[in-house]
Amino acid sequence: MIYNDPEYRIMGDGAFLVELGDEIGVEVNKKVRELFVALKADPFEGVVETIPSYRSLLLIFNPLETTFSLLQEKIQHLLNTLDPSQLPEPKTVEIPVVYGGHHGPDLEWVARYHKITPEEVIRRHTAHTYHVYMIGFMPGFPYMGELPEGLVTPRRETPRTVVPKGSVALALGQTGIYSTQSPGGWQVIGRTPLNLFDAAKWPPALLEMGDQVRFFAINEEEMREWQQ
Repeated sequence: MIYNDPEYRIMGDGAFLVELGDEIGVEVNKKVRELFVALKADPFEGVVETIPSYRSLLLIFNPLETTFSLLQEKIQHLLNTLDPSQLPEPKTVEIPVVYGGHHGPDLEWVARYHKITPEEVIRRHTAHTYHVYMIGFMPGFPYMGELPEGLVTPRRETPRTVVPKGSVALALGQTGIYSTQSPGGWQVIGRTPLNLFDAAKWPPALLEMGDQVRFFAINEEEMREWQQ
């Protein structure tokens, strides 16, 4: 549900959270994106950074330049005057993936969990369009949903200490892509040759909040071609 009025949560003397709803969903996430885009286009004096998430926006500010009360008034006014038609259209990105094998070591487990074949896991994963709710955990890592009911999968009982860059994975109702090598507890079903984050580019992340993503299967030879 989207709140009629946002809830504000103080996060120390230089930050507060603007909560716009009480559940994860595309509509409340769109409202967060509207607020985020508006603040990027015309930032408030004293605001250092804005960080969007599923249903809320974190504002970090300099308490020597502004106050929570003043920013709360400005946020309320901005929310009352937002024009959804001014929100840029999200882009649709197609992501190639090599599924299974050493690229997707958990594909077989996911198939057994759902009592289907690995090929059916791949079919279900590639048949759906995913909404990028937020970027987090590491630079460029997209949290995307929702998985079709037949792919909702628990996290690994024991996280891996190393998950390779580009790994495509599942956790509960979400799918994501590891933008760099890191530890992780999601079920890895494949890997993409695309680079999700490049600090030398602008914007550095391939995907942004609000984008729509579709996966498609490729083979090892095609992966080498993409990498070249």
